[in-house]
Amino acid sequence: MFDLNTIWFLLIGVLLIGYAILDGFDLGVGILHPFAKNDNDRRLLLNSIGPVWDGNEVWLITAGGALFAAFPNAYATAFSGFYLAFMILLFALISRAVSIEFRSKEKSLKWRNFFDYSFFAGSVISSLLFGVAVGNMIIGMEIGSDMEYTGGFLHLITPYAITTGIFNLSIFALHGAIYLNLKTEGELQNQVRNWAWRAFWIFLALYLIVTADTIIMRPEMIANFSFGLIKKSGLVHQIVSENPIAISIIAWIIVLLNILAIANIPRTLKKGKELQCFFSSASTIAALVFLFAVGVFPNMITSDLNPDYSLNIYNSASSQATLTTMLIVAVIGLPFVLSYTISIYWIFRGKTKLNKHSY
Repeated sequence: MFDLNTIWFLLIGVLLIGYAILDGFDLGVGILHPFAKNDNDRRLLLNSIGPVWDGNEVWLITAGGALFAAFPNAYATAFSGFYLAFMILLFALISRAVSIEFRSKEKSLKWRNFFDYSFFAGSVISSLLFGVAVGNMIIGMEIGSDMEYTGGFLHLITPYAITTGIFNLSIFALHGAIYLNLKTEGELQNQVRNWAWRAFWIFLALYLIVTADTIIMRPEMIANFSFGLIKKSGLVHQIVSENPIAISIIAWIIVLLNILAIANIPRTLKKGKELQCFFSSASTIAALVFLFAVGVFPNMITSDLNPDYSLNIYNSASSQATLTTMLIVAVIGLPFVLSYTISIYWIFRGKTKLNKHSY
């Protein structure tokens, strides 16, 4: 069950969880930024992520590098299939970075408004595209026997993918509001708390819709939760059936923890427990990414043309020697990334204040 291929599948999952939690609230702040009442409040929102936003994106770069080295066939297929979408995503992320750095360079209202909406647009587009990508990974892509994507860009824009994109947008908006609740005070914090409540109910409604939609459209996603009662077909799926009970137990534990984390968000939000609320939001995101991984495992990219054409953790992987060498490097390097992340958040803990060095 825990061979090198599975270990790297889990490690990439951990990196994506780190990115979703950390850059998730960055994107959420961008989504909420235009709704602040005045320039001072917008600056406070911007500076709440100012010291950490660029470090958060390191997790995405690291995950992409790990995917390239551990599962090169999956990397090649994903980047060719999502090529136009990735280019749009790249420009959206660049627009966010430029907006953060340039927004307060001039006091002109037109200048600041331009970069405010550039920051907002980049955040919304990025969040939507991440969700659309996840939706396509779940519902399946037109992957042929040669591991090549045979569809076009418009084939990726399905009603289900759009729904998952909007769902992801709601998650990041909620996560961003909860992070801002942790970093602001006074009247602005009251406004942020109202955003969090609205975002929570939207998220909850979309969570139920996407869950039901996924079970109806792709019942294979719950096969690993079924204690072996649902028989998967094909060579790829026989790998899973070797340990169905262990996988199902772990999956249902995460489901339970996910429900508890979601339920704890309104409780801690109402009681003013800011840090607990943030950890509940982060745990919700981590659980959702984990449940997605369990649902598609052992596939990396599912083919909707033929299940046997799917790219899994074996037919898309590098050699065992490469995976072994990379694991050694990861064991040495990952603690440095964690140490850097923890130290930065510790240094810039507390409420956000504006000074002459602020954005």
